[in-house]
Amino acid sequence: MITPAFELTQDPDFLTIVIKVPYARASEFDVYFEGEDFKFYAKPYFLRLTLPGRVVEDGREKASYDTDKGTFTIRLPKEIPGQYFEGLDMLTSLLAPKKSRSAKPLVEEIAASAELSEEEEEEFDWEIEQSPYTESAENTAPLQYCYGFGNLRSGVFQRLQDELSDVIDVRDPDQTPVDERRRKRLAAEAAKFEPDHYLADFFEDEAIQHVLKYKPWWVDAHQKMTALQGESHQDHDTRKFVVFSEEEREQLRKFTNKSYLLDKRSRHHVYLGLIDILLAYCYEVRVNEGDKNVESSWNVRKLSATLCWLESFTSIHDVLVSFGRRVLCYPLYRHFELVTRAFNDTVMILQLGKAAVLKCLLDIHKIFMESDPAYILNDLFITDYCIWIQKAKSKKLAALSESLQKTTLTKSHVGFELEELEAAALLVQEEESILKAAGTVSKQQLPSSGSETSDSEESSGTLSSETEGSDSDERESSTSEDGEINSLQGTLQEERTAPLIDCNGLSQGTNTSTSEVSDEKSKVSLQSTSVPGKLIEELGKQMHAAIRLSEQPEGLAASGCILQEQEENCVSEPERFSKDTAGKENFLEVSSKTNPLLFLCSTNEDED
Repeated sequence: MITPAFELTQDPDFLTIVIKVPYARASEFDVYFEGEDFKFYAKPYFLRLTLPGRVVEDGREKASYDTDKGTFTIRLPKEIPGQYFEGLDMLTSLLAPKKSRSAKPLVEEIAASAELSEEEEEEFDWEIEQSPYTESAENTAPLQYCYGFGNLRSGVFQRLQDELSDVIDVRDPDQTPVDERRRKRLAAEAAKFEPDHYLADFFEDEAIQHVLKYKPWWVDAHQKMTALQGESHQDHDTRKFVVFSEEEREQLRKFTNKSYLLDKRSRHHVYLGLIDILLAYCYEVRVNEGDKNVESSWNVRKLSATLCWLESFTSIHDVLVSFGRRVLCYPLYRHFELVTRAFNDTVMILQLGKAAVLKCLLDIHKIFMESDPAYILNDLFITDYCIWIQKAKSKKLAALSESLQKTTLTKSHVGFELEELEAAALLVQEEESILKAAGTVSKQQLPSSGSETSDSEESSGTLSSETEGSDSDERESSTSEDGEINSLQGTLQEERTAPLIDCNGLSQGTNTSTSEVSDEKSKVSLQSTSVPGKLIEELGKQMHAAIRLSEQPEGLAASGCILQEQEENCVSEPERFSKDTAGKENFLEVSSKTNPLLFLCSTNEDED
């Protein structure tokens, strides 16, 4: 027999069942319903449902068949008009037979008896599973610790530890107690935390702010539910806010219905583990903006200590602290605002009811099913959660969401000294900005100070030249009889300087002319107080000597430079004049500064 695809809806008076039976014979089908039981048969399809409320046969029932779509639509009257049937989306629970809703205890206590009757011995189950006896070191079976959904599993990782080492972080969970798992988890998180990564995401948060703006599907559904919350106090159909796809319905049909015998402590662990798994899932959906990638499976299982460390929490606050620590240690985006946003998303999902929780669990189940090493987590946790949540009480989820909403989580609870790190980083950032501003100001002041220095040098040079000029004028007034002699000496000084410039630019052979000119000039200086005619004659000789520059030996260059330097210090320089291309005479004031070419010339000779 084939279980057909089906869908249930309701209004105040009727329950509507839509059954998809393609290629079935419409003329041969049977429908049976009474109270909470419903059966449908159309070869080769068979459907048996246990309804969440009672229906009645009073003549108002109606059935129709759409040949184009291949669907039967059956409308059944409610026994109590206006009654709300809860859990019409929980298909796995609806497919369960009525008797399986009350599961027998897995462990029963049988009264001890010294003698067993003959009948009891005959009723012994000979097909019971047996294993060969192995004697341990202490002749006792090794102690194994439980894990998984409701801590109902053990011994799963004994032979699969090597294959499943990438799925969970705890080593040898069968021999590791819960307290030791928690200590190892905290130590691993402390070693994994990187302050540099956290501060980088704290200051450069453009990408994080982008993902924080993303709105998952439950945000819109929660807004719609909140808008209708004040209109009526009665329960609303979850189909108005949460819609299952056909693929998700197919997942529900493939689940095998189970009943779980959980004590109070185990149920507490199950609810807290559900919060932990939903927090990790909300982070994954937000950072990837609803898309799936190869890291999706890793994100969910790594951020959930329930899945990665097989943790059993004792309080909601412990769940939030564990999730916050793992967000700041492992994924790509490590920002505390993502922890807060995942916390708010989980509250919304729980407030939407078990239909929203089931939709999220189905998505997680699909993610793990498509990941090769993580499929074992479906067998340990997610499949059982998908089946169990369909039978969970809505009031329990509502109370859980209220408790979660009242719980607070701050950066100080995480234990990584986040506030101190942020304060120190902000202080360093302020100091760097101050130093940068000071460097900018110093760069701006440096050119202005340089210009002031140059101006002072120029002013001092001008002052010294004026002073020397005044002294020179006094000496000239006492030693010269005529202003024309000064102009002729300026001409001589100009002719004397020209070969010195050439000596640095061309060759050292020209330096010898400087020595000769200097010797001749000293004679001219001594004879400058005599008749002006003799000065003119000597001037002609000096001009003739300046032309014969290259004929002098190189050994006289250094002495010429020294004599020239001495003459610069003791003899005042007259005014210079030069003739421009138009033949006009221009009188120029000669600077009193020492010619640097003379020192360069002397230095080169010393090195030789």
